[in-house]
Formats: sequence, C-alpha cells, structure tokens
Amino acid sequence: MMAYPENLISALRVEPGLDLSQRATGDPDWWPADAPQDKKEAAQRMKELGEELSSLQERLFASALQQESEDSVLLILQGMDTSGKGGIVRHVVGLLDPQGVDHFAFKTPTPEELAHDFLWRVEKRLPRRGIIGVFDRSHYEDVLIHRVQQLSTAEQVEKRYAKITAFEKRLGELSIHPIKVMLHISRDEQYQRLSERLERPDKFWKYAVGDVEDRLRWDDYQQAYQVAINRTDSTAAPWFVIPADQKWRARLCVAELLLQVLRRIDPQWPPAKFDVAAEKARLDATR
Repeated sequence: MMAYPENLISALRVEPGLDLSQRATGDPDWWPADAPQDKKEAAQRMKELGEELSSLQERLFASALQQESEDSVLLILQGMDTSGKGGIVRHVVGLLDPQGVDHFAFKTPTPEELAHDFLWRVEKRLPRRGIIGVFDRSHYEDVLIHRVQQLSTAEQVEKRYAKITAFEKRLGELSIHPIKVMLHISRDEQYQRLSERLERPDKFWKYAVGDVEDRLRWDDYQQAYQVAINRTDSTAAPWFVIPADQKWRARLCVAELLLQVLRRIDPQWPPAKFDVAAEKARLDATR
C-alpha cells in the first residue's frame, strides 16, 4: 500500500503540452493497482493519512509559532462547477486542525479590488508562516472566466499568465509551498450532479442559475483550463489534474498530495526556549 503514492502522484502531474481531452475523468484504468480499490479501503487509508497529516500540521504550526520556521502551504483548488472543491475542503482539509488552516473562496471582485492589479487581493490572502492556506477558486479565475467571457482582451489575458508565473515563483522565496489542483470532471457527471441539486431541497442552496450558462460554454472552459495549465505549469508551482468523477478517489489524491508536501517540508518540533530541568524542579516544588 505504501509504495503506491509516488506512482499516483506521478500520474496526476501534468506533462508538457497537456491535452486535457486525453486526461481521465472517471475511467479507473489509470488508478494504480496497489492503491485502495474501493471506498472501504480508501476510508482506511484516509484515516491513516489523517493521523500523519495532523501530526505534520501541528509541527508546522508549532515551529512557526516559535519562529523556528517560515514554511507554509497553499492548496489551490480549481475545477468546473460541481467538480468537488467543497468536498475536498470538508473531507481533506477537514482532517486538519482548524486553527492552522486559512480557507478563502475568491468571488466576483469588489470595486476596491478592481481598482488594483488582479493579484492584489490574492497577495492579501497568502497564508502566514505555519498555516495551510486553501484557495477555493483563486487567481486563475482571472484568466479562465476572462478568457471565456471575454471580460479582458486576449492580450491582457496573455499577460496575466506571465504575471501568475512570476507571482508563483515568488511564493518559493516566501517559503510558501503551492499545490495546484484541477478537479477534472466529465460533462455527463456534472449533469448528474446538477440534476441532483434540482431534485433535493437540501441541495437547492448549492445551485446557481449561472451554472447552466457556464455549462453551455463547456468546451470553451476546457480549452481555457488547458491553456492556463500549460502556460503556468512550472517546477516551482506544478499542476496536478485529478480525475473527479469519483469523489472518493479525488479526495484521496488531494490528501496524498498534501501529505507529500508536508513530508518534504519535514517540520520539526521546536526546541524548548527555557531550562527544562529548572522548570521541572519549579513544578515539583508546587506539589
């Protein structure tokens, strides 16, 4: 079981000249043979992941709190409507201690935000050291939506790809470790999930009338994602395309990616800032 994560993560990593139409959305043939093969096995693996993620997160937070480390993590979630971003937040980020998580969903820019460069509001939301930041939609909306809906000129959008690449390179200089995820859902699966939202009163709140308009532009959005990923993929900030038709597989993939980054950071418990022996003696004196 423990040999599979490296092969899984390698399969998710995008290749130069990505053709998104050739990437799986639900076909399990891409899934490693030694990975969990059903929901029950995946649930057990998620439990194991949760224990290690929690330990690593606590070390990351404690080390930063004691000013022993400047590292932080930024999980960037992108995907079409219903692709499962909210489920990732609940079931993967939910494994973590909330005090060490900063979650933010970027909405339509405010007048104040529009008065600045598109990255201005993003810079303000970068995670502090010791924190795992989560962007539920991100600065990529400013090239995806703007390209499809022609809110900016083609030249302006092209310049934004370069700005994003430079911005994400600076993240490394700030000791922020990015994990860029595209949840890749099929058009048929999105239809099923939107239909469910219209059938169940407990899901009405998730439905937006604009979802259908975006769905009518499905091919345009797929092309926009493909271009954005190819333009901004880099060693410093790599992209991972995760098949998202099966929620349990997608959630497990993101959890494995997060664990890989935290292991790479390898946060350590901060040393005591006081004389341990002396403090033990002082405590014993209070008996």
